[in-house]
Amino acid sequence: MNRIWHETRQAHTDSYYAATANIQFEEGPLTGAETADVVVIGAGYTGVSTALHLAEKGYSVVVLEANRIGWGASGRNGGHVGTGQRKEQADLEASLGKERAKILWDFGLEAVATVEERIHKHKIQCDLKQGILHVANKASEVEDFRAGVNTLRNDYGYSQAEFVDKDQVGEMVGNQRYHAGYLDRGSRHLHPLNYLLGLASAARAAGVRFYQDSPVTHYDKGEPAVVHTGQGQVSATYVVFATNGYLSKLEPRLARKIMPINNFVLATEPLDDATAQSLIRDDVAVQDSLFVINYWKLSGDNRLIFGGGENYSSRFPSDIKSFVRKYMLRVYPQLANTRIDYGWGGTLAITLNRMPCFGRLEPNVFYGQGYSGHGVPTATMGGKLLAEAVSGTAERFDVMATLPQPTFPGGTLLRWPGLVAGMLYYSLLDKL
Repeated sequence: MNRIWHETRQAHTDSYYAATANIQFEEGPLTGAETADVVVIGAGYTGVSTALHLAEKGYSVVVLEANRIGWGASGRNGGHVGTGQRKEQADLEASLGKERAKILWDFGLEAVATVEERIHKHKIQCDLKQGILHVANKASEVEDFRAGVNTLRNDYGYSQAEFVDKDQVGEMVGNQRYHAGYLDRGSRHLHPLNYLLGLASAARAAGVRFYQDSPVTHYDKGEPAVVHTGQGQVSATYVVFATNGYLSKLEPRLARKIMPINNFVLATEPLDDATAQSLIRDDVAVQDSLFVINYWKLSGDNRLIFGGGENYSSRFPSDIKSFVRKYMLRVYPQLANTRIDYGWGGTLAITLNRMPCFGRLEPNVFYGQGYSGHGVPTATMGGKLLAEAVSGTAERFDVMATLPQPTFPGGTLLRWPGLVAGMLYYSLLDKL
């Protein structure tokens, strides 16, 4: 028997996304005994995407969620849907070789395409928009940006990558602090919670059974496996762990491969069209090149959604609006008198090498986690690959499952102080 940690059950955080959610799920907790082909633990992108893809293949699926569907990082993030992986292609080529790096690049393109296909197929209303602009904070990064774009265009045949010089970047983001940019027209951005709720609605229509307020207490390995909650249990041929940053002590074999960190976001009051266009001329999403990145975009109703700052403790700042506002004002000091309507935080999971972590704990127990801030597309694609593996076609899943999965030095006991020391070091480099 393996013990499962769970958080106190709560409603959605007080975020702009929760306030503008267009679907409400009323499913209550699991009571009594259920059977299914597959039981999924966690109703974020990984879990819901897995469930939907499996239901489309004819599997019966139960999803157990400790809080609400989309309660975690899947309903709180910046909504960027970027191509590629969390690491640059040059780094992947150096560590894995060009052939494997190309496979991962193609997976990244398929991930974005899968998000878009799901949205169109299921008519999900989630403010889908095109393009992400990456901006260089340091002059020393300009040639790296240029080389990266040339690599994508010449070696990968990717024509939607465009190098943007300093003057052009200034016009696109309304200030002159950045030295160059890389515009990726193949990326997307969206309302992340409404996207997830749309996926969950499609999964429910396909026969997936969701249980909210159903934290797992323990599970019994075997065939079938039995997953227990406080009021019920599910017997299933397969189990999928999809908890990501909320793993904690869920499974020691997974916990030492990831580190939960907290990231914070604000939403301004709605801006008039002229002001909104002066901040982001082309309505793309933007993210900078700092180690602790800033990222921002416009919402469907012209609010600036700005993410900045993170911490590595078990607590969020007492005043998240003020915490993030200082990062926003470094980029846009002209917003000093703009009202901040929402401020919220979420917990994500990073890996030591910033690559996602997929695999099997037992022949019938699968997992996907550690998206390191690249979760909207990668976790959606991860659900597709997990469904393929469960249904017996594991070749593509194994491409991800055989990536290096280094553990944090010292395991779960010492990973936190080591991570904090490393993060503080890189934060200092950002400031310098």
